[in-house]
Amino acid sequence: MPTRRFLLFAATLLTAFPAFAQGTVPVVASFSILGDLVQEVGGDRVTVTTLVGPDGDAHVYQPTPQDAKAVAGAHVVVVNGLTFEGWMDRLIQSAEYKGPVVVASAGVAARTFDDDAASSGQSGTDNEHGTDPHAWQNVANAKLYVANIEAGLSAADPDGAEVYRANAAAYEAKLDTLEADVKAAVASLPENRREIVTSHDAFGYFGAAYGMVFKAPEGLSTDSEASAAGVAALITQIRTDHIPAVFIENISDPRLLEQIVSETDAKVGGTLYSDALSPAAGPAGTYIAMMRNNIAELTAALGR
Repeated sequence: MPTRRFLLFAATLLTAFPAFAQGTVPVVASFSILGDLVQEVGGDRVTVTTLVGPDGDAHVYQPTPQDAKAVAGAHVVVVNGLTFEGWMDRLIQSAEYKGPVVVASAGVAARTFDDDAASSGQSGTDNEHGTDPHAWQNVANAKLYVANIEAGLSAADPDGAEVYRANAAAYEAKLDTLEADVKAAVASLPENRREIVTSHDAFGYFGAAYGMVFKAPEGLSTDSEASAAGVAALITQIRTDHIPAVFIENISDPRLLEQIVSETDAKVGGTLYSDALSPAAGPAGTYIAMMRNNIAELTAALGR
């Protein structure tokens, strides 16, 4: 018969390690959008720790000792890839993590800054090159993310493979509906009102997939700085092309865009969520809510 001391010890273990007590798989996701996708696929079988939370900027994030502890205790780590989390490899190494790392963007047809510049007439950034990591802005790519997450979780937890497949299939059906709605919303806009300005170059995949043009004073990372000449050229382009709206991003300092607005006829169209979700109670607490918020803001400003 178990002694009182043993029962107290067991209760302490259950409190200290709730994930293991509940039989869930501890998973670390690098940033909030991935955290949401992992939760959708994993459901009740996973406990997700997100390193860069809502409204956080993963481009310039500095990991904490608590992050290293979370990674060390994970059974699966999920990252975006495409050079998005420049700090992640160092964090994994410092945590001495030896488990599987799921690259959610595997299989994506990656864009480069040169692709974005060529398709958008980008003039706000000088001489930047590199891979565009913001692939989730195309819903078709989000489906690839979901498939990669499902495969990674199934490999780490074979007993849950059927659950992960069912969750992924149900979520992909929601993404199909989302994709159709985004396409219909953009198609409703006049063709001469599909150009906008955002804080940094995070919407190249969205623009290429749905037929819109995004310009930005900053480059692919918020860590880059817009040159005075680049900003001046962008202001000239806004005036010449009669670009109607400038959108602030939830992760960016709005002052540069406010300067641009003050020197043009463009209006502030609202807030777009690019690299991070809002808090759960906000307008973009999930990936699907984020995309619906963005397309609603875009069509409200550009359809006038």
